[in-house]
Amino acid sequence: MNEPPEVSNGYIAVANDLVKYFQSGPSRVNAVNGVSFRISSGRIVAIRGASGCGKSTLLNLIGALDKPDSGELRVDGVDVPRLTGAPEVAYRRRKVGFVFQQFNLISHLSALENVKLPMELEGGSKRASDDVAGALLRQVGLADELHRRRPAKLSGGEQQRVAIARALANNPPIILADEPTANLDSKTGRLIIDLLQALRRDDRTVIIATHDTNVAAKADAILEMSDG
Repeated sequence: MNEPPEVSNGYIAVANDLVKYFQSGPSRVNAVNGVSFRISSGRIVAIRGASGCGKSTLLNLIGALDKPDSGELRVDGVDVPRLTGAPEVAYRRRKVGFVFQQFNLISHLSALENVKLPMELEGGSKRASDDVAGALLRQVGLADELHRRRPAKLSGGEQQRVAIARALANNPPIILADEPTANLDSKTGRLIIDLLQALRRDDRTVIIATHDTNVAAKADAILEMSDG
């Protein structure tokens, strides 16, 4: 079992003046432009803004998929921009769980195998990984008869449930969800947001990037973004 989140003054994630830019020919595009925030443990936070405003880039910075060009970012006691090598990999596997807009499931693996994979990469035994993966899939509402199906045989909502279960596999204190309802119908989208809301019961923090005002309305706090 993972240790409780390490919080500083009640905040599990703190950023000060984060900047991330990309070169586009001779021009510099500021994807994240001086963003600061403090996020309390066990909360749902929506990063809201139009497409292209920098929401996904900010999630990538929090998840150590990208590095800021300047600024400070501490997550669960970790100085994220300074991470390299094995500690950076360990952070991605243990501190954060990712839920992507396109699901990003491995096509040749079953639902159960997709959820098991993060645990096996951490050295978990096959039997223990099987048991935990099955329990997680039930927790997110995927029927047992679907556990052995590959992603192509699952609906969009079912694939997103698998993706959420996979994000929970190593019991991270933070879930990062990038437009988790964008490819779903409205009814299924509401069910997925209800599922993400339920994760707070374990004092888990959920950070959702969304352009959908209905999704943002379910959050405890909203971080507005516009052109970074």
